[in-house]
Amino acid sequence: MCFLSLLRWLREERQSRKLILFIVFVALLLDNMLLTVVVPIIPSYLYSLDQSKVLVLKNSTESQEASSGAFQTIVSLYDHTVKTVGSNATSRPTELVPARLPGTELPGNATCPESTSMLTNENVKVGMMFASKATVQLITNPFIGPLTNRYFGYQLPIFAGFCIMFASTILFAFSSSYALLFVARSLQGVGSSCSSVAGMGMLASVYTDDEERGHAIGIALGGLALGVLVGPPFGSVMYEYVGKTAPFLILAFLALFDGALQLLVLQPTKVEPESQKGTSLLTLLKDPYILIAAGAICFGNMAIAMMEPTLPIWMMETMCAEKWQLGVAFLPASLSYLIGTYIIGKLAHRIGRWLCALVGMTLVGISVICVPFATSIYGLILPNFGVGFAIGMVDSSMMPIMGYLVDLRHVSVYGSVYAIADVAFCMGFAFGPSIGGSIAENIGFPWVMAIIGIMDILFAPLCIFLRNPPAQEEKVVSHKLKTSEKPGESQRSQVDLDPVDGLHGPA
Repeated sequence: MCFLSLLRWLREERQSRKLILFIVFVALLLDNMLLTVVVPIIPSYLYSLDQSKVLVLKNSTESQEASSGAFQTIVSLYDHTVKTVGSNATSRPTELVPARLPGTELPGNATCPESTSMLTNENVKVGMMFASKATVQLITNPFIGPLTNRYFGYQLPIFAGFCIMFASTILFAFSSSYALLFVARSLQGVGSSCSSVAGMGMLASVYTDDEERGHAIGIALGGLALGVLVGPPFGSVMYEYVGKTAPFLILAFLALFDGALQLLVLQPTKVEPESQKGTSLLTLLKDPYILIAAGAICFGNMAIAMMEPTLPIWMMETMCAEKWQLGVAFLPASLSYLIGTYIIGKLAHRIGRWLCALVGMTLVGISVICVPFATSIYGLILPNFGVGFAIGMVDSSMMPIMGYLVDLRHVSVYGSVYAIADVAFCMGFAFGPSIGGSIAENIGFPWVMAIIGIMDILFAPLCIFLRNPPAQEEKVVSHKLKTSEKPGESQRSQVDLDPVDGLHGPA
């Protein structure tokens, strides 16, 4: 009875914009949990795989030289244990002992890895894997935006994003090689492109009032922030005490919940393109104000993107950090991002989005420059908190201003402009890890943070141009009429349909 009541309630609430906002919130939450849950897992896991291969070769050589009665060791690549078996397996029980990497002690008496050169080489390997998702997403986004505008609408792409994300999560769970993990990360980029572009465009179409839209997008970005918040500590703790597979299986079950909700509410089998032709992607890319907003998103997020693959390895080198600490180190940044998106999402419209972005970019630069001065995990709390809060200021200001710029200067169709916003986000996460990993390997982690910090500080003054962007002449009159109406009348005149069935503007 409760299940039937829930289904009945969902059908009745299909006209609620809040339910659509919740679906987008959950989609961004899952996407970014999967994005960040690998941050503490992959560097340690790949290092363990490389060390295990060394142990396998060593044990194989020793076993060939040993007599038939000598004990042999078998290294398990799944849980990194060494099984010691005698020549008479029936008379002597099997003994399991933890596999100890060279230069390390057993838990409780941890020391730094001996092979620091191998650890340093992991920077490029890990950076390329982390960048693969954003690179694929970067390639996919220019196609997703126009497809949502002209052919499919928003419901079908966001559901396709769920299906691809689910497949990527399962592949992450059961992959035990660098190649398969790389494929899983790349596949996630396609699903993320569908979910983020369609989700943001859907919200912009449903919330037509500029202030309401800013608040709604701020809440949706809270899902992104919560995923970033929960992902690293969740991944590190689960990896430490349960194993690599468990966190991804839990995310897969959560993804199924979101997919079922989309089926019931959005009805993705209905293909509903936009009723009016939007501004072309090329024209939007030539708009200098859209480019400034996109640049702020790109460079702001590039800071945390550079930190994701390089900070855990730097911590292993300089702080002898344990596995759980690699993810917990990102907790202050994730928590402050959640706080920043919520607070600025509500206040940015009043105090000026351009000012929030300018202050945010400057604060990002100062905070990342301070990160390498930390000598322990506790020293990372304040600079990481500053990084997260500042990026939250930038994202929650620039994402709504993208929709505002389209309303002010172009046709109010949002798929392409949020494809540009997502491209900017992806460029940060594509170039950040790959470039950051290479720089860290050659000149060190502190220089990585100094370079991106200076870039953010130098870019910040450009946000002043977003203070009062001019409208196109043919839109000035309509914009004045729109702002002169009462909010309730404006909303009823533009969205007089079911928010789900009328996501695509006036008929």
